[in-house]
Amino acid sequence: MKKIGALILIFSILSVTKGYSQIFFNESSISHGLNGTFGTGFLGGGISFVDFDNDGFDDVTLGTEAGEHILFFKNIGGTFVQIFPNISDDIGEQKQITWVDYDNDGDKDLYVVGYNYPNQLYNNDGEFNFTNVILQSGLLLQDQSSFGASWGDYDNDGYIDVFISIRDSDQPNRLFRNNGNGTFSDMSSYAGISSTGHLSFCSSFIDYDKDGFQDIYIANDRNVTTNIMYHNNGDGTFTDSSQETGTGLRIDGMSTTVGDFNNDGWLDIYVTNTNYLYQEGVIGNALLKNNGDGTFTNEAINTGTTFDSLAWGSVFLDAENDRDLDLYVSCMLTGPDPLPSAFYENSGQSTFSIPQNAGFDNDTEESYSNAIGDVDNDGFPDIIVSNESANMFLWKNFSGLFTSNNWLKVKLEGTQSNRDGLGSFIEINTDQGSLYRYVTCGEGYISQNSNSEFFGLGTDSEINYIKVEWLSGVEDIIYDVETNQTLEIIEGNFLSTNEFNHLIDIKYQNPVKELFKLKSSSLINSLTLYSIQGNDILNNRINAYKANLNLSFLKSGIYLVKLNLETGTKYIKIIKN
Repeated sequence: MKKIGALILIFSILSVTKGYSQIFFNESSISHGLNGTFGTGFLGGGISFVDFDNDGFDDVTLGTEAGEHILFFKNIGGTFVQIFPNISDDIGEQKQITWVDYDNDGDKDLYVVGYNYPNQLYNNDGEFNFTNVILQSGLLLQDQSSFGASWGDYDNDGYIDVFISIRDSDQPNRLFRNNGNGTFSDMSSYAGISSTGHLSFCSSFIDYDKDGFQDIYIANDRNVTTNIMYHNNGDGTFTDSSQETGTGLRIDGMSTTVGDFNNDGWLDIYVTNTNYLYQEGVIGNALLKNNGDGTFTNEAINTGTTFDSLAWGSVFLDAENDRDLDLYVSCMLTGPDPLPSAFYENSGQSTFSIPQNAGFDNDTEESYSNAIGDVDNDGFPDIIVSNESANMFLWKNFSGLFTSNNWLKVKLEGTQSNRDGLGSFIEINTDQGSLYRYVTCGEGYISQNSNSEFFGLGTDSEINYIKVEWLSGVEDIIYDVETNQTLEIIEGNFLSTNEFNHLIDIKYQNPVKELFKLKSSSLINSLTLYSIQGNDILNNRINAYKANLNLSFLKSGIYLVKLNLETGTKYIKIIKN
């Protein structure tokens, strides 16, 4: 009977969508075993679409209202069953829920942000048994208006740190440094994080200027404050660069969704907004295009993505795997006018539109958080949505029925970098050019996307190379990769060599034992070597196209090289063995 039902569903989809877009989603939560709701509370609950037990299938974790437990749904090969891990003290209203390997031991631990309820940290023993370690971790926050928790490695020490967004005008946000021993230290004051409240909902770690250090962008509520961009100085401190970057929006900021919507290699940010309600400041959502020079421009109007409703969660995804990122936005309104939610299709020319017959006609519940994953590992990203007082949505992606586009999913495992590979840039090159992804955790409104990065390859059936730039400075390059698979890349297994030099303008060895050899297609005026903490170690004038430096005196570790070239400035990381 199940097989007959599936065939009827597929026939119905083919009938409805014939002659229209290659994109089609169908709400399939109940048929896939997902039966659960956030309930009622303050501005929605958290949702995660992450493989929490490392079996290769993306699972679902749903936050709930006060007095109820978190809901865990294990993916058993395309359908879900509810499970009940030994987590019992989670009955506060649950906002951001993130599965992270904070201790680099190879399994997923669980961090839960409680709204006006203490945050919780559950350590996984490797057998999916959990111990609440919040008291000894140093991450305890009690009875505060916490909402978001984004993770990254701001000091490049190989352990992920966490930024807590607090929606309160008096309580400041908090930056906690991972000490590498199971504990965290509050570094907010030392790092230069504002000591006043900013009504913050969400943040993301993002290397917007590609200098190898993760910056932090924060979405703040109401017009009494502005969004904040903190630039990472590389020495454990941050500088507020909101004004000079053009990111200090005065809006009702909700989400800080990161992606490269125009495939230029620079990370852009989509910020949702509920100013439709208040009609003050900027109206509509913002799409901050990264100009590649340390500044951003709001291209929401030009791209057609203002939304003009009460927006909350948003996520970038390549729905039909045609090589460009589409956009899905959730909304707290119900009914057709104004928009209750929206799926925007990317034209490939940096403009978006809402396609007909894409399957979202009944997407009219009051929704807040959403995330992407892959239910059946078919390479076409699915969307999970948390609804208020209604069952969650699973927008199953059936676009693969209408296109033969190829795809690749990439999952990273750090060795010198953090285990989750957060902060890594991934480039995939085919005959049509390069595509880029950046590994984040917690950048959407109280949500967490799959740990796999999705790449739609269009009609390309061959991948020339994949390049991963890890936070440690390691660069892995893999050639001639097959499409339509999930590829797991372990840091350091595919170190770049001179075989790749014809594709880049800077040639150098990495890692370095004693002699650092460097060659450039642009004249090198000078070279400065820094420690990872930003200390100046040596400064040489070169005035040549190549340089050989004896670095045998250096200790093993990661170093930053600044090259003043005739054509500009370039930073590279090297590893000294």
